[in-house]
Amino acid sequence: MSDLVSIALSQFGVKQHKEGAKHPQIVNYFTSLGYNERKMEETSWCSAFVNWVAKKAGYEYSSKLSARSWLSTGESTANPKQGDVVVLWEESRSCSDGYTGFFIKETEKYIYVLGGSQSKGVSIQGYPKTRILDYRKLRKSN
Repeated sequence: MSDLVSIALSQFGVKQHKEGAKHPQIVNYFTSLGYNERKMEETSWCSAFVNWVAKKAGYEYSSKLSARSWLSTGESTANPKQGDVVVLWEESRSCSDGYTGFFIKETEKYIYVLGGSQSKGVSIQGYPKTRILDYRKLRKSN
């Protein structure tokens, strides 16, 4: 198991609180990147989670809250390994929105992603392979 997956799994089950209360660990994902809590109200936290994990594991990270910022972080790979970053489109391939998390496994039609902001928490969920924009292999930071 990659160190990225180990750290991400350590957060498994962290969930958003109901009605505006902020989970302290989700706040930490944002503040560790230099963003304040108000940013949590403006954006999904999937990229903040992936950034936090990558930074904690000593890998390069995008420093941005956009899921698609990961399309220019790391190196594209056609053969993903567990722990590589997955970037997916949400509404449409051309829309600026997206989703990002860590590749866990794949089946013929689905990929399974470990990420934050999935059903309002850190979990593993399946997505159709047709939604993949790219897989990204991260490099260790210097």
